[in-house]
Amino acid sequence: MSAELAALMQRVHALGLGATRMLPNLAIALLVFLLFLFVASWSRRLVQHLNARKHANLVLVLGRLTQWSIRLLGLLLAVTIAFPTFTPGNLISALGITGIAIGFAFKDIFENFLAGILILLTEPFRIGDQIVFGGFEGTIEEIETRATKMRTYDGRLVVIPNSDLYKGSFIVNTAYPERRLQYELVIGNGDDIAAARQVILDAIRSLPGVETEPAPDVLVVEYADAGVKLRMRWWIRPPRRADALDLQDKVLEAVKTALTAHGIDLPFPTHQVLLHDQTEASDGDRRRQREGWPAGKGEVPEPAGLARAVRMAAGPARED
Repeated sequence: MSAELAALMQRVHALGLGATRMLPNLAIALLVFLLFLFVASWSRRLVQHLNARKHANLVLVLGRLTQWSIRLLGLLLAVTIAFPTFTPGNLISALGITGIAIGFAFKDIFENFLAGILILLTEPFRIGDQIVFGGFEGTIEEIETRATKMRTYDGRLVVIPNSDLYKGSFIVNTAYPERRLQYELVIGNGDDIAAARQVILDAIRSLPGVETEPAPDVLVVEYADAGVKLRMRWWIRPPRRADALDLQDKVLEAVKTALTAHGIDLPFPTHQVLLHDQTEASDGDRRRQREGWPAGKGEVPEPAGLARAVRMAAGPARED
């Protein structure tokens, strides 16, 4: 028993001596790692200041990649200093053995990463652009290597995988400095189309914010159920949604006021409900009807087709 205790104490003493010998290496490794952290942060800021105006999105991600690459290099160097028996080659060998498994496990991550790099290179949209993707519409706030973050107009965050964006279709509302808006309305069938068109154009042109070139226009698009359908179109600058909604509100109010002042009708669809008596024998007994007609004396209505046939066979009525 004493021999086992002595062996244990000897082992603990050896570990203590080993840890004591490693303290200088650990201290040096910690200082090296802290130095690399500082260099990584400085490198990120330096990279992001290069061509920031021309390729803002790409420079932002390249700065992050540079920072994490330097951090990883510093970590490997610090581990090598702290544990001389460990080399980066050991880590690379271990990763090579499990590389296939990691590739399958992180397939989606790699796909999103590659799609993110391609998006940053091609720049179909930038931070601050307003896009429509699927059922989401909002402002791009951040483009990362894995996903793109969008803020909807009602203040919600949407995280879209980059592979979906790169392979899918989307609309960039702010890609061009100008944007066309349109709205459809219906005037009465008896109204003068040319006069209504001129009234609408005068109302739209009088509003500040409507571009004079391209000029607004009004088109006849359909003969609707309630009248003639017109489509009015106008251009705005800048093309952001808040400006579009604000100007559309002013356009609709001005057009409605102008049309009413000039006596041009703005009809709306109407429906007429007719409650009719049953005319076929198969409809059943009048006493069981529920349209509100008098029940009568229990007679069953004569089929309309039979009544017409009887009248045609009898011929025209003769006057005595």
